[in-house]
Amino acid sequence: MRVVTIVILLCFCKAAELRKGSPGSVRSRTNHGRAGGSRRSSNPIKRYAPDLPCDVYTYLHEKYLDCQERKLVYVLPTWPQDLLHMLLARNKIRILKNRMFSKFKNLKSLDLQQNEISKIESEAFFGLNKLTTLLLQHNKIKVLKEEVFIYMPLLSYLRLYGNPWHCTCELETLISMLQIPKNRNLGNYAKCASPYELKNKKLLQLKSEQLCNEEEKEQLDPKPQVSGRPPIIRPEADSTLCNNYVFPIQTLDCKRKELKKIPTNIPPDIVKLDLSYNKINQLRPKEFEDVHELKKLNLSSNTIEFIDPAAFLGLTHLEELDLTNNRLQNFDYGVLEDLYFLKLLWLRDNPWRCDYNIHYLYYWLIHHYNVYYNGLECKTPEEYKGWSVGKYVQSYYEECPKDKLPAYPETFDQDTEDDEREKIHKNHTTKKQGVRITIVG
Repeated sequence: MRVVTIVILLCFCKAAELRKGSPGSVRSRTNHGRAGGSRRSSNPIKRYAPDLPCDVYTYLHEKYLDCQERKLVYVLPTWPQDLLHMLLARNKIRILKNRMFSKFKNLKSLDLQQNEISKIESEAFFGLNKLTTLLLQHNKIKVLKEEVFIYMPLLSYLRLYGNPWHCTCELETLISMLQIPKNRNLGNYAKCASPYELKNKKLLQLKSEQLCNEEEKEQLDPKPQVSGRPPIIRPEADSTLCNNYVFPIQTLDCKRKELKKIPTNIPPDIVKLDLSYNKINQLRPKEFEDVHELKKLNLSSNTIEFIDPAAFLGLTHLEELDLTNNRLQNFDYGVLEDLYFLKLLWLRDNPWRCDYNIHYLYYWLIHHYNVYYNGLECKTPEEYKGWSVGKYVQSYYEECPKDKLPAYPETFDQDTEDDEREKIHKNHTTKKQGVRITIVG
């Protein structure tokens, strides 16, 4: 028996020595497997790694990114910016943060189905002006507001079903948007998960009174400020009060509609917008950013006292801006910086105040000599009343020591310059009137 035991122990020892003595053979087999491209051994480890490169390919001349089933929780900065279609289904994304997709300006479709999305921030889809298809089905979204979709004017196909929608007053704006007849392909099949009395009701079939009563509406509006951003204020009037004309150009006529704010639902293809003779007292940031084709904007005869520097953001095609008969005293720095193609600027009948704050407006006009303007005359203080702003700016620097004068190459013969501009304006106005008479006749 002892002999048998000793033999068995010797066999185990010999086997152990063989394993220790041949590490090179194991390593060589491993290396051989890698060199031979054995996918079977490596794929199970890498397939679901968050940093696994996505597939980028072209199909029918359109560029796709396939990043499905990668356990992603965010958008990667290394993805190509010229993508037209982005497939992100079956990942681990939980929040769509502001401007998350802003660099992918050419996107036509975005597939986010079967993630874990529970929150979508108000500017999550900022920059997606060309997006037509958005898939959000089978996530964890309970509440969503209409404002999320304002950055996608071409959106024509939206899937929202399979989310636990909480059908209360907070969902009212979204449901109202989905029920507009032209939006027949938005939000089909989506149903309420709560409250109990509305469970399994389709969003497209709900009525406003089922969602909330008047007391609840008052509690929800206005909303408290969040994350340092100004509160979202619902418009006191919308563009449905206005008259929409197709010929001779796309025009929205909102004249004399008692509007106190700029409507938020202006059709994106409008070329001329008339908001004159209303009660608008300020222009807030990004008031017109979705109206990309706008060329003529009439804001005359309102009560505008303040224009935010980002108010005209996005109006890169604007050619005419009428601010006649308002309460403007100056422009903050940056107000006009986005108006690259501005040609006419009407400024008459405003109480322009001639102090240092008026310099930005004047120097912007001097450096943009292709912009014809009128009405830039001092109203206050009394000592400069009736002066042209150019004359005031000249006198301002004449009173300063020479070493403090700014290095501007222009000379300020403003009276002559104003006379020449006035002649141009009169000729331009006469020509416009002549054209109108010809068309009518």
